[in-house]
Amino acid sequence: MNHRDVQQLLDDLGVAIGAAEAHGCLCGALCASDNYGAAAWAAELSGVAEPVPDGGLATALGAIHQAARAALAARDPDFVPLLPNDAAALPERVRALAAWCDGFLYGLGATGAGPLPADDGDLSEILRDFAEVARAGLSPELTAEESEQAWAELFEFVRAGVQLTYEELAGWRGRALAAGSPGRH
Repeated sequence: MNHRDVQQLLDDLGVAIGAAEAHGCLCGALCASDNYGAAAWAAELSGVAEPVPDGGLATALGAIHQAARAALAARDPDFVPLLPNDAAALPERVRALAAWCDGFLYGLGATGAGPLPADDGDLSEILRDFAEVARAGLSPELTAEESEQAWAELFEFVRAGVQLTYEELAGWRGRALAAGSPGRH
């Protein structure tokens, strides 16, 4: 599913957040908890404890969840945050990437798996940088070409940062799973 399709799905569910932020939340939660299932994500999105009714909507959410989990677990170099495609206006893509990073940080911290491990290395730096990206905007001093180049670099940084975060938390996710962490928001 592409960004537009996921946005329509979320609109159909009455979800208040956008597709990019929802996908970021999912990916952050999957980085933090091996127990984070599609039902927990659906409950988080809908804001209710009851699962999304069975049918096409639940199946679609499950497919998105499964695809994200598989891409992260495979350390798939093709993993990409769910954002508007390159035909979308640059300001829309920048806002979506900022929302995606905001959702990622929320999902990472709110899984119920406990505090993330203390780290002074790459993981801490990535998370600080993601917090900065969550406030990203366009610089009026840059030309259109420079803005597109900056966008491409930022996008690649986020994509690679998610993969590194997933890898850095592998041992911690396993300990959280063994401890019986619910992995639910």
